[in-house]
Amino acid sequence: MPTPTPPKRFSMIREFQLADWVTLGNAVCGTGALFSVLSYLQNGAVMHVYFACALVLAALVFDVLDGSVARWQHKSSALGRELDSLADIISFGVAPALIAYGCGMQGLYDRIVLAYFVACGVSRLARFNVTAEALSEGGDKVKYFEGTPIPTSIFLVGLLALAASQGAVGEHLWGGSVRLAGFTLHPLVLLFALSGSLMISRIKIPKF
Repeated sequence: MPTPTPPKRFSMIREFQLADWVTLGNAVCGTGALFSVLSYLQNGAVMHVYFACALVLAALVFDVLDGSVARWQHKSSALGRELDSLADIISFGVAPALIAYGCGMQGLYDRIVLAYFVACGVSRLARFNVTAEALSEGGDKVKYFEGTPIPTSIFLVGLLALAASQGAVGEHLWGGSVRLAGFTLHPLVLLFALSGSLMISRIKIPKF
């Protein structure tokens, strides 16, 4: 009986391309944003909200750069695509949701909406990964997105940065709050519900 061929060992570091290291910069910035929000919740210094929002913006820069680097080197891989999705869900899904929570969207309904937003982001990225080949129509480049890309949450982060700069956080959050069946909802959180719904929609957006 022939001896089975041992599986090829996968050396992660050796398989990394330059674009993959840039993608990790995205993930590191997103993680830093989470730490900044936790620091704000701990000591109440609003500068930590600014740091968190700035780190999400820095993550967006890395997210744009990794694609540019991959095209420059003419190198892309399934590993790179998965890394990009995992980094994006941290920086543009979990981080914006936690920033919103830190800014005052802490009611039960707020948490449900923010969890929905993150779930939509995860679903959007998973759908893109499994349909990327079909969307490219046999070519090397995806022609369009289905649903808004998750980095569009940067607009929500910018809005929260503006609110923080005007002291509109916590009890002073824009739109106030309402009580429904004994639980709190901040109407501003509905923007996250809208963003999440657009991500999982079938709207076709050309990719440039």
